[in-house]
Amino acid sequence: MLIDGDVSISDSSVICAYLDDAYPERPLLPSSPGDRARARWLEEFADTRLGDLFIWSLFYQKRVRPAVWGEPGDTERVERTLTQDVPPALDYLEAQLPKDGFLFGEIGLADVAIASFFVNARYADFTVDGDRWPRVSGFVGHVLAHPVFEKLLELEAIQLSANIKGRRQALLDAGAPLTRDTLGTREPRRGMMRL
Repeated sequence: MLIDGDVSISDSSVICAYLDDAYPERPLLPSSPGDRARARWLEEFADTRLGDLFIWSLFYQKRVRPAVWGEPGDTERVERTLTQDVPPALDYLEAQLPKDGFLFGEIGLADVAIASFFVNARYADFTVDGDRWPRVSGFVGHVLAHPVFEKLLELEAIQLSANIKGRRQALLDAGAPLTRDTLGTREPRRGMMRL
């Protein structure tokens, strides 16, 4: 969720569109219509395909189900994801990503969208085989080394090292810019995306 003054919005794609409109001096999308369309497509690919693979099929199964719900993850789904589903997605990205640098000059929407999912993958013990997918590996490393990620990854490390019920306080103690109120509850609750 993003709160910017009186504006409160959810969903990463909607948030990015808002930021691009509200702060045109630092665009997230490239200037040419063709590059803008390609950036939007890569963001959509990341949001849907990489999200399904790395969030729901790996991270949720290996980390969330045991830690939050006290139930085993679907090991068959994890194995199928790693052996059958991830390789074609990384093959596709290997053909789309630059050998060096960011996709469209300066870091932008597509770069952030793609690299972010590999952070979740890492938390599920998955790292890219740099010999098989050198562009993907190099690109993700390059994007995650950008200063925009530095503070966020520090806060994420603090959150991950804290007890699940004490994470909000740990983030506040670290100076994270959290809202005064939270939509979170003391006990976890299953949402609409129950898998």
